[in-house]
Amino acid sequence: MQPAWKDSIYLQREKLACLLREPLARLAGQCAPAWGEREQLNGMLMAGFAGIPHCASLYCVGPDGAQVSDSMEPAGLALEHFGRDRSQRPYMKEPVPNWGFLLSDAYISLFKLRPSLTALQIVRSDAGVLGYLGADFDLRDLPVTADLYEEPHDWRQIKGDPAIRGAVMYQCRVESRMDQNQEQALSILEELLTERGVFQCVIHFSSSQFTIWTAGDPFRYRILDQEALGDPDICLVYPPQPYPADAAIPLHDVARILDTLKALRMADENIYLRMASINIFNGMISLTFSCDGSHYMRYDEFLGKSISFWFGTAA
Repeated sequence: MQPAWKDSIYLQREKLACLLREPLARLAGQCAPAWGEREQLNGMLMAGFAGIPHCASLYCVGPDGAQVSDSMEPAGLALEHFGRDRSQRPYMKEPVPNWGFLLSDAYISLFKLRPSLTALQIVRSDAGVLGYLGADFDLRDLPVTADLYEEPHDWRQIKGDPAIRGAVMYQCRVESRMDQNQEQALSILEELLTERGVFQCVIHFSSSQFTIWTAGDPFRYRILDQEALGDPDICLVYPPQPYPADAAIPLHDVARILDTLKALRMADENIYLRMASINIFNGMISLTFSCDGSHYMRYDEFLGKSISFWFGTAA
């Protein structure tokens, strides 16, 4: 099973922690005898900087969060950070585990405004905790060690704007150009999906347009407006291609999906389908209704629901 995005984050952080824990602990031990001596601490940071992989900034802070050394960076010592109060930064508010090492959650850096994270290693002496050795990392510089997560196929419902939901019974579906000619528009889309290399589409019922992505040029979308949706010649622009063998949605179900979307659009005057999307490779359908609620589900689960499921038995 492919990991979800939270699982991928956990695996990535675990591998980064394993990479950083030992060199930071070793350097923290070397900094302890020099604690309180700015120049000596700077010397330790300069000597140990190369041993901290991917580090953007290395420094020492006291228990109160005040910086007691300069910051060692790839370009050299940055003197302006001495005495800086870091106590309110996100990584200083996280509790450091008993074993003395913390890899913080990601945050937005204060000066570069980029996603970053910080590793903190407790610096100890026989008398107790002296402070922390801090190492900052720009997420751009860190290696990606976890597999890309796969979007889950479970049915997900996401609520939208409360103001729209509260006024839904005071609005009424206004017939769009697509509503007036749905048979032709959806037949064109079926041809594009099944015979012309389109693998993803977003159907904007209210504004009468399709946004499509093709397998031959997947990084660019194309918009088919009202004029294109009324002209079957648009299909000639897209060369014929066999329906992908690895598509999650079977070829014969594409027409059934489009027929069901049409029914959801026309079933009720107050609660009606505004927008829908289809991706034949991940097998997912999305629906956004006039109440601004969105649903994401597998195509077979979608096809298994009757119109009365969405609108009640009156529909």
